[in-house]
Amino acid sequence: MKILFIEDDPMNRRVVKDMLDVAGAEMVEAADAPAGLAAIEQQDFDVVLVDLRMPGMDGMEALRRIRARDDAKAQLPLIVVTADTAVDLRQRCLEAGADEVMFKPVAMDSLFDTIGRVLATRGGDIIL
Repeated sequence: MKILFIEDDPMNRRVVKDMLDVAGAEMVEAADAPAGLAAIEQQDFDVVLVDLRMPGMDGMEALRRIRARDDAKAQLPLIVVTADTAVDLRQRCLEAGADEVMFKPVAMDSLFDTIGRVLATRGGDIIL
Protein backbone atom coordinates (compact mmCIF):
# COMPACT_ATOMS: atom_id res chain seq x y z
CA MET A 1 0.00 0.00 0.00
CA LYS A 2 1.30 3.44 -0.94
CA ILE A 3 0.16 6.41 1.14
CA LEU A 4 0.82 10.12 0.63
CA PHE A 5 0.93 12.29 3.77
CA ILE A 6 0.63 16.03 3.11
CA GLU A 7 1.78 17.62 6.39
CA ASP A 8 4.02 20.59 7.13
CA ASP A 9 5.26 19.35 10.53
CA PRO A 10 8.21 16.94 10.08
CA MET A 11 7.63 15.35 13.51
CA ASN A 12 4.02 14.50 12.63
CA ARG A 13 5.19 13.01 9.33
CA ARG A 14 7.80 10.94 11.16
CA VAL A 15 5.32 9.57 13.71
CA VAL A 16 2.84 8.49 11.03
CA LYS A 17 5.63 7.05 8.86
CA ASP A 18 6.85 4.93 11.77
CA MET A 19 3.31 3.60 12.26
CA LEU A 20 2.85 2.80 8.59
CA ASP A 21 6.28 1.13 8.45
CA VAL A 22 5.02 -1.36 11.06
CA ALA A 23 2.24 -2.34 8.65
CA GLY A 24 4.61 -2.56 5.70
CA ALA A 25 3.01 0.40 3.94
CA GLU A 26 5.07 2.84 1.91
CA MET A 27 4.61 6.49 2.85
CA VAL A 28 5.54 9.39 0.61
CA GLU A 29 5.93 12.73 2.39
CA ALA A 30 4.90 16.16 1.13
CA ALA A 31 5.78 19.16 3.30
CA ASP A 32 3.03 21.37 1.88
CA ALA A 33 -0.09 21.22 -0.29
CA PRO A 34 1.58 22.21 -3.60
CA ALA A 35 4.18 19.43 -3.11
CA GLY A 36 1.37 17.00 -2.32
CA LEU A 37 -0.56 17.95 -5.44
CA ALA A 38 2.63 17.52 -7.48
CA ALA A 39 3.19 14.07 -5.96
CA ILE A 40 -0.36 13.06 -6.91
CA GLU A 41 0.34 14.23 -10.45
CA GLN A 42 3.51 12.12 -10.67
CA GLN A 43 2.67 8.97 -8.69
CA ASP A 44 -0.18 6.63 -7.84
CA PHE A 45 -1.40 6.34 -4.24
CA ASP A 46 -3.89 4.12 -2.45
CA VAL A 47 -4.72 6.73 0.20
CA VAL A 48 -3.90 10.40 0.81
CA LEU A 49 -3.66 11.83 4.34
CA VAL A 50 -4.01 15.62 4.45
CA ASP A 51 -3.31 18.08 7.26
CA LEU A 52 -5.56 21.15 7.29
CA ARG A 53 -3.39 23.91 8.70
CA MET A 54 -0.40 24.50 6.49
CA PRO A 55 1.26 27.71 5.35
CA GLY A 56 0.24 28.91 1.91
CA MET A 57 -2.40 26.56 0.56
CA ASP A 58 -4.36 24.88 3.35
CA GLY A 59 -5.67 21.33 3.41
CA MET A 60 -9.25 22.32 2.50
CA GLU A 61 -8.03 23.85 -0.76
CA ALA A 62 -5.89 20.77 -1.44
CA LEU A 63 -8.96 18.54 -0.96
CA ARG A 64 -11.01 20.66 -3.36
CA ARG A 65 -8.24 20.63 -5.99
CA ILE A 66 -7.86 16.85 -5.81
CA ARG A 67 -11.63 16.35 -6.15
CA ALA A 68 -11.74 18.83 -9.06
CA ARG A 69 -9.31 16.77 -11.16
CA ASP A 70 -10.67 15.40 -14.42
CA ASP A 71 -9.09 11.95 -14.06
CA ALA A 72 -9.37 8.88 -11.83
CA LYS A 73 -7.17 10.52 -9.19
CA ALA A 74 -10.13 12.75 -8.32
CA GLN A 75 -11.53 9.68 -6.57
CA LEU A 76 -8.51 9.01 -4.33
CA PRO A 77 -9.46 8.12 -0.75
CA LEU A 78 -8.76 11.32 1.24
CA ILE A 79 -8.40 11.36 5.03
CA VAL A 80 -7.94 14.62 6.90
CA VAL A 81 -5.53 14.47 9.85
CA THR A 82 -5.90 17.55 12.02
CA ALA A 83 -5.54 19.05 15.49
CA ASP A 84 -8.41 21.45 14.77
CA THR A 85 -11.48 20.68 16.88
CA ALA A 86 -13.99 23.21 15.54
CA VAL A 87 -17.56 22.00 16.00
CA ASP A 88 -18.41 21.97 12.29
CA LEU A 89 -14.99 20.86 11.10
CA ARG A 90 -15.91 17.29 10.14
CA GLN A 91 -18.83 18.48 8.02
CA ARG A 92 -16.72 21.14 6.29
CA CYS A 93 -14.04 18.54 5.49
CA LEU A 94 -16.60 16.12 4.07
CA GLU A 95 -18.10 18.90 1.96
CA ALA A 96 -14.60 19.74 0.64
CA GLY A 97 -14.13 16.13 -0.44
CA ALA A 98 -12.67 14.22 2.52
CA ASP A 99 -13.76 10.64 3.09
CA GLU A 100 -12.98 10.80 6.81
CA VAL A 101 -11.43 13.00 9.49
CA MET A 102 -8.91 11.93 12.15
CA PHE A 103 -7.75 14.03 15.05
CA LYS A 104 -4.19 14.45 16.32
CA PRO A 105 -2.44 12.97 18.12
CA VAL A 106 -2.82 9.98 15.84
CA ALA A 107 -2.86 6.53 17.46
CA MET A 108 -1.73 3.53 15.42
CA ASP A 109 -4.95 1.53 15.89
CA SER A 110 -7.06 4.55 14.95
CA LEU A 111 -4.93 5.20 11.85
CA PHE A 112 -5.21 1.61 10.65
CA ASP A 113 -8.93 1.42 11.48
CA THR A 114 -9.69 4.65 9.64
CA ILE A 115 -7.72 3.68 6.54
CA GLY A 116 -9.34 0.24 6.55
CA ARG A 117 -12.84 1.67 6.99
CA VAL A 118 -12.39 4.20 4.17
CA LEU A 119 -11.02 1.55 1.81
CA ALA A 120 -13.80 -0.90 2.73
CA THR A 121 -16.44 1.77 2.14
CA ARG A 122 -14.97 2.39 -1.29
CA GLY A 123 -14.80 -1.32 -2.07
CA GLY A 124 -11.00 -1.44 -2.10
CA ASP A 125 -8.61 -4.02 -0.71
CA ILE A 126 -7.61 -3.53 2.90
CA ILE A 127 -3.89 -4.20 3.15
CA LEU A 128 -3.05 -2.84 6.61
